[in-house]
Amino acid sequence: MKDVARIISTYTCDTSGVASALYELGGMTVMHDAAGYNSTYSTYDEPRWYDTESLVFTTGLTETQAILGDDSKFINDTIEAAQELKPKFIALTGSPIPMVTGTDFPAIAREVELATGITTFGFDTNGMHSYVAGVGLALKVLAERICQAPTHKSEALAVNLLGITPLDFSTNGTATALETVLEQQGIRIQSNWAMGSSFAAIQNAGAAQVNLVVTAGGLPAAKVLQKRFGMPYVIGTPYGAAFTAQIGAAIRKAATSGENQVVCQPRVNAKTIIIGESVTGLSLANALYAATGAGATVLCPVTPAVELLTTGCIAARDEDELIPHLAAATTIIADPLYQPICPATAKFVALPQEAFSGRIYHQVMPNLVSHLGTLLEELGS
Repeated sequence: MKDVARIISTYTCDTSGVASALYELGGMTVMHDAAGYNSTYSTYDEPRWYDTESLVFTTGLTETQAILGDDSKFINDTIEAAQELKPKFIALTGSPIPMVTGTDFPAIAREVELATGITTFGFDTNGMHSYVAGVGLALKVLAERICQAPTHKSEALAVNLLGITPLDFSTNGTATALETVLEQQGIRIQSNWAMGSSFAAIQNAGAAQVNLVVTAGGLPAAKVLQKRFGMPYVIGTPYGAAFTAQIGAAIRKAATSGENQVVCQPRVNAKTIIIGESVTGLSLANALYAATGAGATVLCPVTPAVELLTTGCIAARDEDELIPHLAAATTIIADPLYQPICPATAKFVALPQEAFSGRIYHQVMPNLVSHLGTLLEELGS
């Protein structure tokens, strides 16, 4: 059966992706739902929930309001909360119920913005797509409506890091490590979308020369910034010293030539399988190739960067599509919750991801930017 999870878990959805991307930027996110989405998000998807404050609410949609299509309480409560809390922006997100009833989120966003004077985004999320799609929607809108024309370009080579959320990288120091390894390459960080960076830094993202897309969720924003400011982008996640050096060289080439660079090229090896997000998965395959001479084939169960889909990066949405690719594998690198569908003959190397297994393995989620060697040791053991 297509799109059915009988054995394995499911990835977090687009609504949580929006909330995660905007969490640290001082806005107010409103989930239009009966109550379950905010509970799921705070309990399973958001490791920053107890340490970092953010305005994330649910509307408490009732059956009567859904049947009658009555959006007045949703609108009035949002306006009242915004007038009291004064967020930098407002993000309205959906769920399956308003999808069925046809709620017009962009129209409601315009009404809220007119009433409050606060920039308001309306996202047609519905819980039926992966978190990557939600992150992409959120960052794309930030690029369209928040980023200002630069008064001057950075004199030093500077980049924006696009697509960083705990759903891919957890809260284990990876976001800081990404900045550190690039700075060691002589590359300054203009803004980080969006962990550890300020709203003001993102507003001034146009001052950078290049965008570095570290997950597929950052690609829509990169395309907007390229169209608006002529900024090329590089696709790749800095895993391991050798591959990080390749990314640094690609950033310099993009800054000089103005042309986009895709560093995470396919390194096909059907015997080694990586299951995960397309950019980080391919980057890990390239890092393995740089370190050992043997790459891996990536199976992507979430919204992929379409430009990266090749024989080395295959979209596989569900168990029926994943299992045939796993049958002949000798090594599988994936979240531990994938192990029940993996052949017993394959070596299984656990690489937990917050977007798939939630907080179950939070304490052991590795920082591959700083500690790729630990994974290489496990592969070699």
